[in-house]
Amino acid sequence: MRVGLTGGVASGKSTVAGLLTELGAVVVDADLLAREAVAPGSDGLAEVVEAFGPDVLTLGGGLDRPALGAIVFGDEARRRVLEGIIHPRVRARAAEIEAAAAPDAVVVHDIPLLAETGQAGSFEAVIVVDVPVETQVARMVGQRGMSREDAEARVAAQATREARLAVATYVVDNTGSREELRARVAEVYAGLAG
Repeated sequence: MRVGLTGGVASGKSTVAGLLTELGAVVVDADLLAREAVAPGSDGLAEVVEAFGPDVLTLGGGLDRPALGAIVFGDEARRRVLEGIIHPRVRARAAEIEAAAAPDAVVVHDIPLLAETGQAGSFEAVIVVDVPVETQVARMVGQRGMSREDAEARVAAQATREARLAVATYVVDNTGSREELRARVAEVYAGLAG
């Protein structure tokens, strides 16, 4: 079964992905694959530098994510350029991982921009990890040390909460306790694996 997993920034999507892995799902992490796509020495990184200039590199030759983020998160056109470099590479690698999974596996594609990229229809089910926007902003400010302005820009750069919920087969509310989250994820997984 092919499942999409998404949620806004700081919604707890990675935590849910970890719980799904514990339950037996094969999780394909788009963020991890995106990092691989622009790893030092990769053609993806070379293309990013060509598009955005050498200031997006660290002294060690890796991608300076904060520097690149500062360029793309407030500029939709530049963000689309970056997505055009990374997304095809991520999709190709995800397809390889999925092809290697057992035939009866629940394969969960952890895709932060699932709603934005119009991929919901390519999955048998979509899980949306949901929290209010104010919770997202508060988590980024409190846990990641971002300014409120930067946190709000990150939220604004993604699909609206309503757009994500519109593509959901299952909604996982992540405003409660860890135990409540674990119980809801187990319930969703049982429905998928059933």
